[in-house]
Amino acid sequence: MPEGDNVYLTAQNLNTVLAGRTLVRCDIRVPAFATVDLSGERVDEVISRGKHLLTRVGEHTIHTHLGMEGTWHIYRLGARWRRPQWQARIVLANAEWETVGFQLRTVEVLQHTAEDTAVGHLGPDLLGPDWDARLALERLLATPDAPVGTALLDQRVMAGLGNVYRNELCFLRGVLPTRPVGEVDEPERLVDLAYRLINANKNRTGRTTTGNLRGTTSWVYGRAGQPCLRCGTTIMRESIGNPPRDSYWCPHCQQ
Repeated sequence: MPEGDNVYLTAQNLNTVLAGRTLVRCDIRVPAFATVDLSGERVDEVISRGKHLLTRVGEHTIHTHLGMEGTWHIYRLGARWRRPQWQARIVLANAEWETVGFQLRTVEVLQHTAEDTAVGHLGPDLLGPDWDARLALERLLATPDAPVGTALLDQRVMAGLGNVYRNELCFLRGVLPTRPVGEVDEPERLVDLAYRLINANKNRTGRTTTGNLRGTTSWVYGRAGQPCLRCGTTIMRESIGNPPRDSYWCPHCQQ
């Protein structure tokens, strides 16, 4: 599942080719909004909010979410798509560029003033200009009995973290993902590390939490059965949470 840094970079790339330009094509391929045509309107900006994308076009906002399989492609106008037509959920094009959202979980068109109905529930955005560490910590501590691995995925606590970051953060702070939030030592350091880690990756096409861009890029995520990079203990994996997500941890480094 895409993380907030993927979505942030996607927004930056879309903004580069769409912002300030007039749409010559707006093809929305979901039934509820299939008749909406914003052709002739100027795109003001494309921004990310946690894992959500907001494309602001005049008085409207196109709200999209990648979900598990979604992706946006950018093509020179007239270029051949690299994904099949049937996977396209929305096409936005101007005189030079064509952007296509494939297999998006959410596509909807809102009044610009109604954006809060889509993203108003989110916690502080780790990659947003209004990041608020104090509020994020307050929301994290509001559920002291919740497993920390579950709380880190709650977008109402901090917006932008996904399964990769929650596993890596728990390892780097030396806590099991099943440990209750209220038993995590210095939780403010967990919030600070989340901010620093995701911001370090926001402009990279390849993510790393180890600092290594060419070798092993994660400490525990996706490394079940392999030796811990710190102590050599075999990395464990188990599905936890609701819905269940794969959790990875080192039994020695995470107590």
